[in-house]
Amino acid sequence: MENEVLKNIIIEKLQTVHDPEIPVNVWDLGLIYGIEFLKPTEVLITMTLTAPGCPIADEIVQNIHDVVKEIDGIDEVTVNLVFEPAWSIDKMSEIARLELGFDV
Repeated sequence: MENEVLKNIIIEKLQTVHDPEIPVNVWDLGLIYGIEFLKPTEVLITMTLTAPGCPIADEIVQNIHDVVKEIDGIDEVTVNLVFEPAWSIDKMSEIARLELGFDV
């Protein structure tokens, strides 16, 4: 499968993962900084959290790993959690801002 097609499928899957404390998915929150193919069947997801001390960080990272690993054509998934650059509201999609009641 072509990387661009696979990347779009990955994004769709990421849109099913939510931070339980915020009713918006990790993609629209802007928590995903990168999707990189290390090999045709191996993907690296670089992400952050809304707050470094998030008590459910491990759960979110595991959920991201699991939903991406379900995709046909993906054999290995690595989720790299980073805090630089720091997350901010500016990283949220317009959809997320509307859902959370922020001015767009």
